[in-house]
Amino acid sequence: MKYLISAATLALMAGTAQAADDLTLQLKWVTQAQFGGYYVALDKGFYEEEGLNVTIKPGGPDIAPVQVLAGGGADVVVEWMPAALAAREKGLPIVNIAQPFKSSGMMLTCLKETGITDPKTDFKGKTLGVWFSGNEYPFLSWMNTLGLKTDGSPDGVTVLKQGFNVDPLLQKQAACISTMTYNEYGQVLDAGIKPEDLVTFKYEDQGVATLEDGLYVLEPTLNDPAMQEKLVKFVRASMKGWKYAEEHPKEAAEIVLENDETGAQTLEHQSRMATEVAKLTAGSTGALEEADYQRTVDTLLSGGSDPVISKAPEGAWSHAITDKALQ
Repeated sequence: MKYLISAATLALMAGTAQAADDLTLQLKWVTQAQFGGYYVALDKGFYEEEGLNVTIKPGGPDIAPVQVLAGGGADVVVEWMPAALAAREKGLPIVNIAQPFKSSGMMLTCLKETGITDPKTDFKGKTLGVWFSGNEYPFLSWMNTLGLKTDGSPDGVTVLKQGFNVDPLLQKQAACISTMTYNEYGQVLDAGIKPEDLVTFKYEDQGVATLEDGLYVLEPTLNDPAMQEKLVKFVRASMKGWKYAEEHPKEAAEIVLENDETGAQTLEHQSRMATEVAKLTAGSTGALEEADYQRTVDTLLSGGSDPVISKAPEGAWSHAITDKALQ
């Protein structure tokens, strides 16, 4: 049976198709469940329902979201607040418009055999693995609060520039390494080390946690009425995706796998990651809480003679988008 479609209907369909607004999101890292909410929103049609055509660009070791944003390669980026505030102080007008992650997943994971039980007394003289490219800021602030230099001196710690893997711990090149609760810690376990042979120190528990995985744009983007409307739709759909991912971590992991063009991820690993990430987004509406922001700023300002930022930022965040998106 043939169906006749009128010219008016075709025109309406074409108009609807053309009405979708393009928006590009740059992730902080590769395609994985750390960003599950965005992939869920894409897969479930939440962005499409808002009239958005969202392109999600994976990150990687050679991709700095703030640089991509500065260069016009994305409208919105996922970034950690320390890196964003450091970039803002250097002149980039970057602004936090939403904060899906309520808690930090960052921690130091140590071999129990090193005898480390208390950071205040046992880090001295040890080699600690640290991620750089903006991820070192929370660590440096923490060491300053402990009164430990990071220059390798006897009264301080030796910093090992850690790749995005757990090799330094497995090869015993470092007493402790940087891990995320949802990723590298699991890699250590997968390598055959038992939980009882490890000691972990979560940044949250140490009182030096800083905000991770927020959504950031440039001020001109935020001040453009047309872009502001798109951002409201984007944040609303994204948070819908995040809440769905919290409730359905395995399905979220499966959706992430479908979007992983590298084929490097496994369902088991991504399911575990999605479950752990759900603990970090739990309790977040998407709106940045000022107390969490202030804690991050205070931590970053505590860097002694070499702080991450030298003064309290102004205009570094805005509720303009979330106030409308979360009504």
